[in-house]
Amino acid sequence: MTHRPAETQVVGIDPLGLAGILGVPAGAGALIIFAHGSGSGRLSPRNNHVAAGLRQAGLATLLLDLLTPAEENVRENVFDIDLLCTRLLSATRWASRGTVLARLPIGYFGASTGAGAALLAASREPDRIGAVVSRGGRPDLAGSAALAHVQAPTQLIVGSHDRAVLELDQAAARHLRCEHELVVLPGAHHLFEEPGALDQVIGHATRWFRDHLVLRLRRAGWTRCFPSPVAGAREGCWPAG
Repeated sequence: MTHRPAETQVVGIDPLGLAGILGVPAGAGALIIFAHGSGSGRLSPRNNHVAAGLRQAGLATLLLDLLTPAEENVRENVFDIDLLCTRLLSATRWASRGTVLARLPIGYFGASTGAGAALLAASREPDRIGAVVSRGGRPDLAGSAALAHVQAPTQLIVGSHDRAVLELDQAAARHLRCEHELVVLPGAHHLFEEPGALDQVIGHATRWFRDHLVLRLRRAGWTRCFPSPVAGAREGCWPAG
């Protein structure tokens, strides 16, 4: 089972008016907010491809620029993990106030340096963030202390040929105390440009978000269910009404 392609719309994230692209498929069961890597943003072709796959699986997505155009011209800002974390949390609070999005549990999808910002944000808002996925990410940039405080189940996806990042992810995983998984995609490099590599990322990320965000809802007693669009995955349960 797959969902009809969701239309996307341009949104402004208060209070700075950060530009975002929001897509909410009918019956969406969760919202996934993207934290992009250095030098990237809401128009990232790779993250847009992943976001489209997640929407087809019934998950809403928000891709946004974590920096204003003026801030992007300052190179140091691109690697300021604390600043990026603050912006990501602002977007999270914005989504939580929206009439359409407020009911949805929230997960983060971080790429490259964005993964560090996502995990730092998850460590600061443990009750708000339900799951994190990192694609070719730098979770180490969150810092070992923050990693130890992350409660959201975390999946780290790395290409087998991205050896430097793989070593960093392996080291970061040793600091995680939450449920976590390291997925190594054979033959993939840092940008996952190999044929089918990003589709594998979509499959793993969909499974992780569905399993962990759905289980969180089940524990809260949410009962309206429908079959999972992912073959072999558990059924999804969402709020009634």
